[in-house]
Amino acid sequence: MDLLPNAPPAPGRVVEVARGVSWLRMPLPFALDHVNLWLLRDGGDVTLVDCGYGDAATRAIWARHFDTTLASAKVVRVVATHCHPDHLGNAEWLASHFGVPVAMTYAEFMAAHALIAGAAGLGPADIGGLFARHGMSGEHLAALAARGNQYHRGVPEAPHAFERIVGGDDLALGGRTWRVVTGYGHSPEHAALACADAALLVSGDMLLPRISTNVAVWPGEPDADPVSRFLDSLTRFEALPADTLVLPSHGVPFRGIAERVAALREHHRMRLDELSAALVAAAAPQSAEDVIPVLFRRTLDLQQRFFAMGEAIAHLNHLWQSGRAQRLVAADGAIRFAA
Repeated sequence: MDLLPNAPPAPGRVVEVARGVSWLRMPLPFALDHVNLWLLRDGGDVTLVDCGYGDAATRAIWARHFDTTLASAKVVRVVATHCHPDHLGNAEWLASHFGVPVAMTYAEFMAAHALIAGAAGLGPADIGGLFARHGMSGEHLAALAARGNQYHRGVPEAPHAFERIVGGDDLALGGRTWRVVTGYGHSPEHAALACADAALLVSGDMLLPRISTNVAVWPGEPDADPVSRFLDSLTRFEALPADTLVLPSHGVPFRGIAERVAALREHHRMRLDELSAALVAAAAPQSAEDVIPVLFRRTLDLQQRFFAMGEAIAHLNHLWQSGRAQRLVAADGAIRFAA
């Protein structure tokens, strides 16, 4: 019988949430200060799902797990739900340590290498150029540029090779069969893992208990509508059993997929309606920078502003793509939106 723990595991400890499924938590150097990782165990064989941020603090905690949690285990595979640093940061390091493969989707593998290399329109200068066209101030642009390649700090090395997983694949992990459920909008090809027989879902960042995952536009796809892709992806999760225990990457395990999906849909509907109303009320066309206070009603640090800018562009693009707003492009490339 699965459990609903009252508190997350302390650093270097694990909490069992279902037979053969253990919960680890690792720190993050951001306002969102943690990420949840999962161990799927079948006798002495263990699969690691997600890897934590690639820094010394996280690797020190992993080293404690090597000597305790994993001391008598045989790690057989690392699975990465997606390419973001809190999930992929230690994948190559762990795979090399244990001599095992990394399983992930093709788009996430390629995106990780592009982000490290600053290629395919994903370098810091490309991001700064996109944000500049959408009205980001010179002060914030300079601060972002000064950070350099923040992604590479969190992912010192991406896997050199990988086992490709595809949506709909059935994977034998931890003595159970897990189906790959792909999601879009948050990352290129996010892979959640659903076990129908045990009513379990490792949801990654696609379903979180209290916050909506970041849904953003990036330079390689400046006209994209990731909000639609994210909302469409949620349909795949609604089909899962109602009693499924969701194991999210942030927050705590929970049940109630249908209610959570409905809340996420309502959250984005409200934000889009508020954004549409703000464009109607504005005296002039608005930039993404202008509308950040509509979507985020709190003081943002630099990291949060980075994500907020991408999310503001995504919601404006959605209004434009759905015919609820006009997009105006000036001769100098500046982009503004109007009702």
